Amino acid sequence: MAKPTPAYFKRLAALAAIDDPADRPAKPVLEAFSGAEMATIPVAAVEDLELAVERARLAQVEWAQRSAAERAAVLSRFSELVYDNADALMDIAQAETGKARIYAQEEVLDVALTARYYATHGPKMLAERKVPGMIPGATDVRVRFQPKGVVGVISPWNYPLTLAVSDAVAALVAGNAVVIKPDSNTPYCALALAELLYQAGLPRELFAVVPGPGSVIGQAIVENTDYLMFTGSSATGALLAQQASKRLIGFSAELGGKNPMIITADVDIDRAVEGAARACFSNSGQLCISIERIYVDASIADEFKSKFADFVEKMNLSASYDLSADMGSLASADQVKTLEEHVDDAVSKGATVLAGGRKRADLGPFFYAPTVLTDVTEDMLCCREETFGPLVSIYPVASIDEAVERANDTEYGLNASVLAGSSALAQRIAERLRAGTVNINEGYAAAWGSTAAPMGGMGKSGVGRRHGEEGLHKYTEPQTIAAQRFIGLDGMAGVPRNVFLKLTPLAIRTLKYLPGR
Repeated sequence: MAKPTPAYFKRLAALAAIDDPADRPAKPVLEAFSGAEMATIPVAAVEDLELAVERARLAQVEWAQRSAAERAAVLSRFSELVYDNADALMDIAQAETGKARIYAQEEVLDVALTARYYATHGPKMLAERKVPGMIPGATDVRVRFQPKGVVGVISPWNYPLTLAVSDAVAALVAGNAVVIKPDSNTPYCALALAELLYQAGLPRELFAVVPGPGSVIGQAIVENTDYLMFTGSSATGALLAQQASKRLIGFSAELGGKNPMIITADVDIDRAVEGAARACFSNSGQLCISIERIYVDASIADEFKSKFADFVEKMNLSASYDLSADMGSLASADQVKTLEEHVDDAVSKGATVLAGGRKRADLGPFFYAPTVLTDVTEDMLCCREETFGPLVSIYPVASIDEAVERANDTEYGLNASVLAGSSALAQRIAERLRAGTVNINEGYAAAWGSTAAPMGGMGKSGVGRRHGEEGLHKYTEPQTIAAQRFIGLDGMAGVPRNVFLKLTPLAIRTLKYLPGR
């Protein structure tokens, strides 16, 4: 449990899909806790990406010819290797992002569980299906699932293990190859998982990691692959969707969120305080599905605010490679800058700081105290804009109807949370919320960790879904094969054609009386 060694970085760097890294410039990779350079990574050129895609296409043909069960077996071995190498993976995730180890562990478990889910259930989801044909007994119809080809993945820095591979494993079990551009600040997390995929038996060309800037490598991925999966900001997602549409390739994205939590009057306040803190400050708030708005019943608002602020002030911030910290560092100076802008703007316009509201340079260059605001108004940046950091605003509400209305009053729709004493009441509230996932008595983990259920956003929060059957089938092209027997559309042996054509509408109409029609 420590910062990875130079030998580790050297070994992983050799796995990047760059034929001659000595001919490429090197970019520093910083340890987020200290802000100091801990390694460098070669920066790929467009030709590296194009060569990786070319090799991936050749390898994908053979990979697609393997049975889904054979492909799944590779992912099953990969899942076990992730467990076996958990400490090293947590070390690299902490080093590159500055997150507390508990959230690095969360990433490792997610990668292993998602790979296991698709290894176990993927073959059945991809199995050929027989469906009712046009004419019962005479039309045999089967639906098959063919892979897209080469899937391009552009992954972010905030969850660089999970979001590098959780989408890729679904694409791989479906018979695709994957070419990935990890964020420039976190390339080694993707390479660490690539190493384990190769050890599990995946041909190297089928998962190519091409490090480089989005303006170069990201653009080349859009221009050369057959499907694009992106996780990041709504603005960048909208631009990539437009570019993908020009090539008529499929596109899926998990984008931003301004996620609400509703707390009802009958809640256990002490439990709500602890649950809300985790929901707001996991991964230092740098999580697309973390909570940034809390709507609490006015009758308990003062008590909740007091207890919540006290709990947050006592959270343990630490630059430690162990499980002692409640929250770690932010990932970069840019993240700190955005957080400072939102807090300073709110305070200057009349918001009240209940907890935090300050940098923690004593701990490291990118540390900022978890911050709780109240008296936030519409003219403040943090009211509607995604902060993507450890900042939450509390809004007392007079009723559940007001809470739901305000929770839904956003362009986003990624995640929401309901904390209530009554499960029935929580369920009714959840069903009224416009969000791709809603968690009851939890901030985000219940929905995210349920890999059999689709996860994604409404509105500006995304397109398509990851996880579940939807997260697999998006990487396929459904193919219908229909075989017609003994009755054609233009007649039937032994029946005069004019009689056949006259009876056809009546026969078709009566099909509704058959089971399943």
